[in-house]
Amino acid sequence: MTSTDFIVQARVVAPVTLAMLAARTRAGAIIPFGAGTPPAYRFPGTAGDDALLAVAMEAGCDAAFVPDRRRLADVRLVAMDMDSTLITIECIDEIADMQGIKPEVAAITESAMRGDIEFAESLRRRVALLAGLPVAALQRVYDERLLLSEGAERMLKGFAAIGAKTALLSGGFTFFTDRLKARLKLDYGISNTLDIVDGKLTGKIAGPIVDAAVKAATLRRLKSEVAGAGGTVVAIGDGANDLPMFAEADVSVAYRAKPLVRARATHAIDHCGLDGVLNLFR
Repeated sequence: MTSTDFIVQARVVAPVTLAMLAARTRAGAIIPFGAGTPPAYRFPGTAGDDALLAVAMEAGCDAAFVPDRRRLADVRLVAMDMDSTLITIECIDEIADMQGIKPEVAAITESAMRGDIEFAESLRRRVALLAGLPVAALQRVYDERLLLSEGAERMLKGFAAIGAKTALLSGGFTFFTDRLKARLKLDYGISNTLDIVDGKLTGKIAGPIVDAAVKAATLRRLKSEVAGAGGTVVAIGDGANDLPMFAEADVSVAYRAKPLVRARATHAIDHCGLDGVLNLFR
């Protein structure tokens, strides 16, 4: 019979919080685990309870119910969104800032992430506003503004250590995904290509748009090629565009995501960095 553990993690978990959760779970033990960044605690043999998740969240912790059969060693593929997931920024918003139109573009981005507007249409509208921008502006965004999300490198090292493949599946742009793929030694990557003529953006996308359906189809293909029988596939994202990809994964993680996305993910991380994903496995 499968047993379930209640997992709690945060940058700092106060002793009073641990005591309160121990009383609520009636767990016979509180077991610290992981490498300590972030601090994580296991309450073994705790049945799933949404109210308990809410209590942990109110205490400033990320929490999850994790079956003991879910093993880190079984992970074969980890698929990640890029903007506001692997990295802290929305690249297109920062590119728009170079044009002095960030508020206009950011408003469309936000609407798309909530699922209020179809992604492909939102992308066309945003890219059209960038017509005439020099390619050098993209390099400035990469050099001056692009930062990896907290815990990203530690998470990737953890998955690499057990031989998992990594994929960056993004509705963003190849200018950034190609550089991140090489820098972080990722195995796969897809994204959109900005059309460029004479060193300037034309305001169009070159080739088919990488949208939610393409991301999901790519993950489905990679799953069949890489995961094999019994292999676990993980997907991590933050926007409505990631939901079809989540549906293809065995474990989906909403990272600092919109409510719609959190509600449809296996787990949510709001307080920890990406390295907290490692603690969702035994």
